[in-house]
Amino acid sequence: MPSKSLPVIQVKALVTGSPEFEVTRAALLEEFAANVPYELRLPPDLINNAPKNVTGIPQQCGLLSPEELSITEKYDATTLAALIAEKKLTSVAVATAFAKRAIIAHQLTSCLTEWFMDEAIERAKYLDEYLQSTGKTVGPLHGVPISIKEHMPIAGHWSSVGFLDGRVKDKEDSHMISILRAAGAVFYCKTNQPQAIMHLESTSLWGRVLNPHNTGLSAGGSTGGEAALLAMRGSVLGIGTDIGGSIRGPAGFCGIYGFKPTSYTLPMKDFLLGGAVAELNILISTGPMCSSLRDMDLFMSVILASKPHLLDPRLIPIPWTGLNSAPKPRPLKIGVMMNDGDIVPQPPVIRALKWASEKLEASGGFSVKPFEPYGAATAMKNIRLAYWPDGGRAVKGHLTATGEPMLPLTQWIIKDAEGPELKPIEVLQQRLDRDKFRCDFARHWESQDVDFVLCPVFVGPACEHETAFYWNYTAFWNYVDYPGCVFPTPIRAQKKSAEGYAADAPPPLSKGDEHVRKMWEDGDFEGAPITLQLVARKYHDNDLFAALEKMQWVLELP
Repeated sequence: MPSKSLPVIQVKALVTGSPEFEVTRAALLEEFAANVPYELRLPPDLINNAPKNVTGIPQQCGLLSPEELSITEKYDATTLAALIAEKKLTSVAVATAFAKRAIIAHQLTSCLTEWFMDEAIERAKYLDEYLQSTGKTVGPLHGVPISIKEHMPIAGHWSSVGFLDGRVKDKEDSHMISILRAAGAVFYCKTNQPQAIMHLESTSLWGRVLNPHNTGLSAGGSTGGEAALLAMRGSVLGIGTDIGGSIRGPAGFCGIYGFKPTSYTLPMKDFLLGGAVAELNILISTGPMCSSLRDMDLFMSVILASKPHLLDPRLIPIPWTGLNSAPKPRPLKIGVMMNDGDIVPQPPVIRALKWASEKLEASGGFSVKPFEPYGAATAMKNIRLAYWPDGGRAVKGHLTATGEPMLPLTQWIIKDAEGPELKPIEVLQQRLDRDKFRCDFARHWESQDVDFVLCPVFVGPACEHETAFYWNYTAFWNYVDYPGCVFPTPIRAQKKSAEGYAADAPPPLSKGDEHVRKMWEDGDFEGAPITLQLVARKYHDNDLFAALEKMQWVLELP
């Protein structure tokens, strides 16, 4: 019988709660460990002496067969679906390979909250038998393994709203999960998220998620477990949610694709038990996280082909054309925002923006010009207040109920709004301020004469643990509700001795800018991947994918 604990790399101690909370937490970790057989456990010496970059360990550890390594490393979801449909791979082989790799990834990054390999294999057996007996697939995702963020209900599994007291076992699939299941998906794990599901770092009672490329860095949040798992190739396709950067931030930190659609594009019915008070003024979006552009398109196509608006009338039924959208006949006009007027990104991000700008301009297929920033400081002030119209009372109530400790980044995100609960008229005023800002920004965008904006994802590469303070480059687009896609580049952060701020750099734009410069000087970001973000106008999600398809060949994107 497996031991009570499953050693997992942790580089920074977690904040402890009340004795009762810690007893409960220990029991949950033991319950998780009991499902993990010895033959899938990494040696303690490896856990205790792991390298800074752990991405190569699954290939080297000897726990995966050559076939399992091939399945998990060579293909994206689109190819896996085709190979299974052609009977060149079985659903069982694919589910087994990814489930095994996922639990290896967890021991290296603390990316999971639940792991159910046996259930996944049973589902895969059914799919193989169905294909064998009928000659047909169940749907376009037949046999494709999909990892799921903790808060999204799957029948028979646990979900939470980012607190111990909100943990429940769900009896039914949420709307999107039911669509994916009907399309043939195989579910095998749930992934880690932060307290309150509102940090750009994923630290929870399950542990602190580590960045696989440099474990001294954050994997981002709130969908950080997904991002780390995908970067470790323990998944090829996952789902995130985003109200301030929770898809794009982790995707950016871990060097993968992530797409935040315009709100009410994809179904989120039953995603959050009790809803989210922040949505009184800032709507959450959901979207795919993966390793290829075409997998994002596949995900969008499958979900929207099911006509989810027929069951959720909040959704806006815009047909999906994505990568097959008709390209504009003229060169696409790309506005490059080198900084947002509040915080200048750290050196490797500037290097990546220059790299992309030069390649796009040299291709002749794009008109590249500067994009002047607009009102970032105002947007960030407003959105931080709009997240917590209750003054942070619900957060504190959840914590008090079980003795769960308030984590430092929870305090950081609620501090501006702490106080009395807002009156309805005050919440309305937040909406009026938001809508005025949106209209003013729309005029500003139009005055810039661009089709899309290319900009940073974050103020730097992945940040060091407990320093995910500045959400400017993602949360701004939530405030105006524009769709954004994060895509990888070949740029990686170097040692500080190899790159830094110019000696004649202008003075900091703000106290935040000054702080970001200091964090660069004090930190170790070596090896962190650098991603960029492309943004389109609201409801122009199809146009965004058409632009990405055109950029893919110029930038040599996967």
